[in-house]
Amino acid sequence: MKKSTLLHAELSYLVATLGHTDEVTICDAGLPVPEPVQRIDLALTHGVPGFIETVRTFLSESQIEGVVMAEEFRQVSPALHQAMIETLHEEQMRSGREITVSYLSHEAFKARTHQSRAVIRTGECTPYANVIFQAGVVF
Repeated sequence: MKKSTLLHAELSYLVATLGHTDEVTICDAGLPVPEPVQRIDLALTHGVPGFIETVRTFLSESQIEGVVMAEEFRQVSPALHQAMIETLHEEQMRSGREITVSYLSHEAFKARTHQSRAVIRTGECTPYANVIFQAGVVF
């Protein structure tokens, strides 16, 4: 049995096969997933699993260099957005590497998900709880 934090086979494979600048989206239960993009659906019920716990688990085994979020996330759901910013700060401290944060309109964000290697759907029901991670390198 795998010993590290991330036990989900599809997620583990995805992380192991990411290359520099590849993008992965983690989203709430309502974000549309583009047809050609791999969907990893974790949603069990409203709120399970949550957005932040999914982000933290993904980050436990992924090196990232940037994130993209919708402007509406920080405006409409400021508490969860702040938790996301704090999680990114913790990751920067842990890794010793800067993580660039950028924002797009929600419509532009949805269009950007078409570039993702995969979209990971959570059970989160907080509006605009979505993030695109850009893979970094460990060296």
